[in-house]
Amino acid sequence: MKKVMFVCRRNSCRSQMAEGFARTLGEGKIEVTSSGLEASRVHPTAEEVMLQVGINITDQTSDALKDFNADDYDAVISMCGCGTSLPPEWVVREVFEDWELEDPDGKPMETFHRVRDEIKERVNKLIDRLA
Repeated sequence: MKKVMFVCRRNSCRSQMAEGFARTLGEGKIEVTSSGLEASRVHPTAEEVMLQVGINITDQTSDALKDFNADDYDAVISMCGCGTSLPPEWVVREVFEDWELEDPDGKPMETFHRVRDEIKERVNKLIDRLA
């Protein structure tokens, strides 16, 4: 089973939503973790918009990328265009993608909904490719 790391700046919104979708939609197909260049908190609005589609991410934690080993992962997905900021060992995995999704933090609820739906679509395609 392929192991996927979703990484973002603060591991607060986008990477947390991606982890939630991948855990649910990819159950039994991929293993998934998320992290940030720095740890912060899981954004309450991200939790809210995921609950609206039946996925509970309230038990997820915000973790720093430095706490993980790149060799443990097959695929690394940068959510925010931060790929250039990642340590080199993370961008040379079997699969590396930089999705460059808008950060919904501090934006209207519509932005959270749009970004959530974009993430769901991309996660589905990623699962199909990796499974």
